[in-house]
Amino acid sequence: MKYKAEIDIMPLKEILDPQGKAVKLGLKNLGLPEILDARIGKHITLEIEAENKGAAEEKVAFACKKLLANLIMEDFKYKVTEA
Repeated sequence: MKYKAEIDIMPLKEILDPQGKAVKLGLKNLGLPEILDARIGKHITLEIEAENKGAAEEKVAFACKKLLANLIMEDFKYKVTEA
């Protein structure tokens, strides 16, 4: 069965996010001082062939832990749905 995974990888809150700071400053310079903070991350979409949703979720978690996310500096969340 085919599944689709939507993965969001973000820097840990304790980690400085220079891209987010630059975006926040840029938005302020555009006249949007209401924007209090910005954090920049990654969004990854995977298509997976697996026996069931649980197996697909295991594959996604493994991929995130071993390759897609740097667990020292980043956290990840994912959602798996039938494709």
